[in-house]
Amino acid sequence: MQRLTAALSDRYRIDRELGAGGMATVYLAHDIKHDRDVAIKVLHPNLGAALGGDRFLTEICTTARLQHPHILPLLESGDADGLLFYVMPLVTGETLRARLEREKQLPIADAVRIAREVASALDYAHLTSPQNSGRL
Repeated sequence: MQRLTAALSDRYRIDRELGAGGMATVYLAHDIKHDRDVAIKVLHPNLGAALGGDRFLTEICTTARLQHPHILPLLESGDADGLLFYVMPLVTGETLRARLEREKQLPIADAVRIAREVASALDYAHLTSPQNSGRL
């Protein structure tokens, strides 16, 4: 995190890690120029060094093309001191996982709404993918 903090210090103040997966880590940060909180997704440096960043760069390009109410837009991306990253709006509130742990079962109307929103986003993303761009 120190390397990322130093590399992005002119644009973002990195506050803390929000979560990590097999490919990247997401950090809570503050966009200094626009005075807003954001999420920054950073490719794990060891993964980028071993495999290259092609898959992550593809994710960045794909995300940048998507404009849908249920898909977070890409605000910025780049390479900071060898760290590939992209910036998204920060979404606050309870996660679906936390809600399911608390409630055990969603009301049918909520479950259907969430499923429709996810299906709509997936359908849109699939139809706008480079492989399917001729089908629109």
